[in-house]
Amino acid sequence: MQVRFAPLVPLALAFLLTACAGHAPYEQSFAERMSQATSLADEPSREELAELTDNVPYRLPALADAVLERGFGLLGTPYRFGGVSEQSGFDCSGFIGYVFREELGLELPRSTRDMISMDAPRVARSDLAPGDLIFFNNRGRGRVSHAGIYIGNGRFLHSSSRRSGGVRVDSLEDGYWNASYLQAKRVLSLAEMDVKASR
Repeated sequence: MQVRFAPLVPLALAFLLTACAGHAPYEQSFAERMSQATSLADEPSREELAELTDNVPYRLPALADAVLERGFGLLGTPYRFGGVSEQSGFDCSGFIGYVFREELGLELPRSTRDMISMDAPRVARSDLAPGDLIFFNNRGRGRVSHAGIYIGNGRFLHSSSRRSGGVRVDSLEDGYWNASYLQAKRVLSLAEMDVKASR
C-alpha cells in the first residue's frame, strides 16, 4: 500500500506549494481602512494645537539650549573692549552678538544701547527664561551699560571684565548685579520669526 502511494507524495507537495504561492497577500478590509481614516481625522490641526499652546513658539527651548551650549563653550575667553571673536576676546555685546550669530545666524546690533532698543518682547524679571537677554546699568548713568544671557535659576552668562576673567557665570542675586539690573528682552522670538518667514 505504501509503495503504491509513494509516487503521489512529490505531486502532493508540489500542489501544496503552488497553492501557498498563489495565496493573495493580506489586504486591509474596508472597515479597517475607514477606522484608520477616522482616527487620522481626529488628529488636531496645527491651528488647534496653536490654540492649546497659546501660540507659544515650540522651538524656543531648543534655540535657547543651542545658544547656551555655544556660550558655555566660551567660558574663560578673555575680556577685550571692542572684542567680537574667540581669538581676540569679547566685550559684553560682542560676546552676545557672536553667540547668536554663530549658533542661530541672527545678527544683533553691536552695542548694548542698540540691543536694548530691539523690537523684541520685553520680559518681566519674574518671567525670565533661558536665552533671554538681560541688561544692566552698572555705571550709574541711568542707561544701559552691560548685558548678558540668562541661563536659569537666577544666573546669567556674560563677558564681565578683564579683572574678573572675561566670559563667566554670575548670579542676579549678587548685590552688584541685583542693584544694576535694568530690564530683559526675549530676543529668541526674533529667531523664531525668521524661521517662520523662511518657510
